[in-house]
Amino acid sequence: MPRGGPDRYALFGHPVSHSWSPFIHGLFARQFGHDIEYKLVDVERADFRRAVIDFFVDHGKGLNVTLPHKQAAAEVVNELTPRAARAGAVNTIVARDAMQLLGDNTDGAGLITDLVDNLGVSLEGSRILVLGAGGAVRGVLAPLLRCRPEELRIANRTRERAEGLAQEFGDLGNITISGFADAGGGWNLVINATSASLSGQMPVLPVAAVAPGTVCYDMAYGRAETPFLAWASRLGATRCHKGWGMLVEQAAEAYLLWRGVRPETRSVIEALAGG
Repeated sequence: MPRGGPDRYALFGHPVSHSWSPFIHGLFARQFGHDIEYKLVDVERADFRRAVIDFFVDHGKGLNVTLPHKQAAAEVVNELTPRAARAGAVNTIVARDAMQLLGDNTDGAGLITDLVDNLGVSLEGSRILVLGAGGAVRGVLAPLLRCRPEELRIANRTRERAEGLAQEFGDLGNITISGFADAGGGWNLVINATSASLSGQMPVLPVAAVAPGTVCYDMAYGRAETPFLAWASRLGATRCHKGWGMLVEQAAEAYLLWRGVRPETRSVIEALAGG
């Protein structure tokens, strides 16, 4: 028997207490007069699969998934969208019914929408440096490469992980790899996809990585300036952006998947970034 009350959604991750997702989806629901409930659920790795199944058996409508569970989520669902299959990672799950779960990855779409549509960054023919080689990167590599940059370099502390991603996604474009210290220079766009900002740190990068004209984008977000963007500003980066826009745009893609309508995002980004 269907459960009464608002439609139930949640974010599963570890940790999740810092997330603004309930606020974002609450504003989305208000745009359409939808009655939803959205909660944060801290789930450890060992409990993730069972927690997902229990949520949907109990009539949950949809899940967002964040670190460290995005690759595990791809193994839980019955079906993957093409972009989730390409990423090998899932950040959004929708229930076709309690036992038929569709996994999608909206991270890349959210990042590209923010960079191109919201911020006016030109990606075609550019040189892009991506810092990190974890789950956050998997979802954005294919969309970035489909924008036809001249070069996309993955810089990571351990080269082996970067090499694995370069081999997996190399059919889509020109990928090079390096460590952080030898990341090089002349980049048009530098994207920090490491988790270092969450701990108040940043990778040790060469000064040449950032110059006047470089756009620096940190997937992390928060009220204070992130260590990466503070460093980039000191080196004269022309434009420095936190990941509020990506956060909202990927959430809007998830809401579209769940509810069949895509929310207006600009007012929500402004509420977060300036609130």
